[in-house]
Amino acid sequence: MGEQEPKEIRVFAPATVANVASGYDVLGFAIDEPGDEVVVRYSDKPGLRITAITGDGGKLPKTVEGNTAGVSAQDLLRHLGKSDVGIEMEIHKKMPFGSGLGSSAASAVAGVYAVNVLLGEPLTKKQLLPFAMTGEASADGAYHADNVGPSLLGGIIVIRSNQELDISELPVPENLWAAVVHPDIEILTKVAREILPAEISISTATQQMGNLGGFICGLYEEDYSLIGRSLHDVIAEPFRQKLIPEFYKAKQEALSHGALGFSISGAGPSVFALCEGEKNAQKVASAIANVFNDNNLTNQIHVSRINQQGVHVVNN
Repeated sequence: MGEQEPKEIRVFAPATVANVASGYDVLGFAIDEPGDEVVVRYSDKPGLRITAITGDGGKLPKTVEGNTAGVSAQDLLRHLGKSDVGIEMEIHKKMPFGSGLGSSAASAVAGVYAVNVLLGEPLTKKQLLPFAMTGEASADGAYHADNVGPSLLGGIIVIRSNQELDISELPVPENLWAAVVHPDIEILTKVAREILPAEISISTATQQMGNLGGFICGLYEEDYSLIGRSLHDVIAEPFRQKLIPEFYKAKQEALSHGALGFSISGAGPSVFALCEGEKNAQKVASAIANVFNDNNLTNQIHVSRINQQGVHVVNN
């Protein structure tokens, strides 16, 4: 290790909205907050160790192989032939579990990115994707990049193939904002996946493909009306909405207050609306939150531009 190498690195990986209505398992975007922080530093003891975890209520293990951040970082170290390098890791959870905002993905991304920066960035962000995916998959067994991709790279991501990790970054219209509301209930991804049908009809698949294509065209053309007309999920939302109290009332309120479109974030229970402009997004977020408030369901609001930075180093 040279004298100029940093002693400690702190990174932040943002929360994400996956599926984005018309892109089940193939679309995702990042928001500014919440997110997870990971701190890494060199240690005299060989190997990677997780020395502290905060914000998890004691739920997460400190064993490297049992933690998404540890698994992704260890996978990178193994790939680089540096498994014996002494590294201490701290994980600071700043988002809830089972929120539909990519909690396990953010930890996996933060872990692998922090170690990569500590080692002098031998790989690019995009090259870190397989290692972050390994970390997230260790948590829920699913292998899809619609949370990991945008948390790592920022922006709006489309995944041509999850198996091949063939992803592309889409353009983000300048005035596109997200209103995200997280009601305080927990929905496990496993449960949300089991509720879906094993097969869908050709007509349903065709409708979803049309909406996905329209959404992508709307981004390229900065056509907010086309974006709104394309934000419809005919695959997951009809089945998963029953897991979220007053879902359709919240959707009606969002649309009537100017949202371009409204749907479930990932597996839920968080919901999101895309809006044109910050003022609209704030108004829509409040309208959604009021529906949950009226049903004695506490919630958190996050209004954000599409975060185009993704995971990044932050000052201590």
